[in-house]
Amino acid sequence: MSELPADVALMWRLRDAGRRGPKPSLTVDDITRAAIELADTEGLAAVSMARVAERLGNSTMALYRHVKSKDELLVLMSDAALERPAALPDGVDWRTGLTFWAEGVMVAIRKHPWYSKLPISGPPAGPNNLAWFDSALGALEDTGLPEEAKVGVVMGLMTFVHGEIRLSLDLAAGYADNPNAFSRYGAVLSRVVDPRQLPALARVIDAGVFESVGSFEVESDEDFDFGLQLYLDGVAGFIDRVCQAG
Repeated sequence: MSELPADVALMWRLRDAGRRGPKPSLTVDDITRAAIELADTEGLAAVSMARVAERLGNSTMALYRHVKSKDELLVLMSDAALERPAALPDGVDWRTGLTFWAEGVMVAIRKHPWYSKLPISGPPAGPNNLAWFDSALGALEDTGLPEEAKVGVVMGLMTFVHGEIRLSLDLAAGYADNPNAFSRYGAVLSRVVDPRQLPALARVIDAGVFESVGSFEVESDEDFDFGLQLYLDGVAGFIDRVCQAG
């Protein structure tokens, strides 16, 4: 049997610390929790082994006995910050289940806006991320899809949800810095868009689509739901095709 990758063993707390003697006062959970608290208050850029050690009242070398690098720390944060998903409501269909799941991901990540800035270096492998993966797969249990197709549907949904969340958080930050850039967007475009060169966009501008900006958070949620339901419409068509072919 091949050895577990180091980051997977760390996330599952299966890595041998290789130490004898009294139980250490500092744990991986302590370090991860402090790093998340630091990112919540100061942003992801503030997270370093030295800053986390300072927050814990320990030396940086004390952290390295448990977590070998900042990259490992980020991996731990990426799993711990999500927590475990809520159970899917009983008796719901696959579409309701995936909608519940996607909205749960959004709520979880909005608690930690820095999460969308974390590097993605591989498929989900930590206990919390795999619990979310399992939950979404479970929503598709009664669809008749083969297992490989279920994975494809869930991975596509993950891509959509994480992309939308990152976009909404970035835009929210931009709106907070300069709301006028959003409120004047339609007027600005109307001055630079030539209908002969960009005819489809010009028709959108003429229809007044970009003229008003209401509550940014409400509009962001509406855009998320609109895109989510479009994706799920595609999944519904896919399920129908697969079931008819089978």
